[in-house]
Amino acid sequence: MPLKKKTAPSASQPRAEIGILGGTGLYEIEGFKNLKEHQLKTPFGDPSDAYMVGTLEGRRVAFLSRHGRGHRYLPADVNYRANVYGFKMLGVERIISVNSVGSLRAEIKPRDIVFADQFIDKTHRLSTFFDRGIAAHVALAEPVCGVLSRHLYRTAEDLGIRSHPGGTYVCMEGPAFSTKAESEMHRLWGGSVIGMTGATEAKLFREAEICYATMNLATDYDCWHAGEESVTVDLILENLRLNIHNAKTIIRKAVASLPPHDDAACGCRNALAGALVTDPKRITPAMRRRLALIIGKYLPGGVR
Repeated sequence: MPLKKKTAPSASQPRAEIGILGGTGLYEIEGFKNLKEHQLKTPFGDPSDAYMVGTLEGRRVAFLSRHGRGHRYLPADVNYRANVYGFKMLGVERIISVNSVGSLRAEIKPRDIVFADQFIDKTHRLSTFFDRGIAAHVALAEPVCGVLSRHLYRTAEDLGIRSHPGGTYVCMEGPAFSTKAESEMHRLWGGSVIGMTGATEAKLFREAEICYATMNLATDYDCWHAGEESVTVDLILENLRLNIHNAKTIIRKAVASLPPHDDAACGCRNALAGALVTDPKRITPAMRRRLALIIGKYLPGGVR
């Protein structure tokens, strides 16, 4: 299959330093200037939507609506690989992911924000760039960038927004919500929140060597809490609407105060070092071009 165009950055392609991944309304942040839409094509197909690239607090920022504008894609139908590769094409170094989640803990109340740092993945999705004859095994013991996550949490704390540092995100397939038995099981596993997208993205951003942190907006108590209403779409949307203002405020202040990336502070930018196990002689030129932005710097002679 021939490669699609625009698989690597070019002089005419927009560049961004920080990426924001979440719901459509997130790019309506006060101070987000000079917004332009950029429709990218990747070797993994089309991303969920056009990337909105502009300037926020003097930083170049790219935003993508995870489910597409109008929320067109179910969690299992999102083209995660294309979404992540598109951010890589734009030169993004750090990603702030915003998710709506259900709370699995009494202390995590609806409208709280949880900066999860661990995942339990129950999905069966393709969550790697490595296929078609190339194998790699990336380390994922610490699946989020601790530096970026701590910065976001400290920002929320400074703003007086009720937040929680750390926690385990249980990632389920969906689209249906949990049964009560499943919800209790997830609590027994040690889950803090439950959602349908985070773990897939965390794995791919690690392979792409992009710093990743997830800001989870609790909208409900799933269905385990006897004294609370079980999760419904109406409940989620209402609490998400009330919480999105806080998310935008955190993002704006965090972007403004985020120091330049320091490779020595985290290992995200070199996550694939030693992870590629396929003999380079077995990697064809077509394979090299397909994964140019992911593995190019680790191949003898680069990409040909």
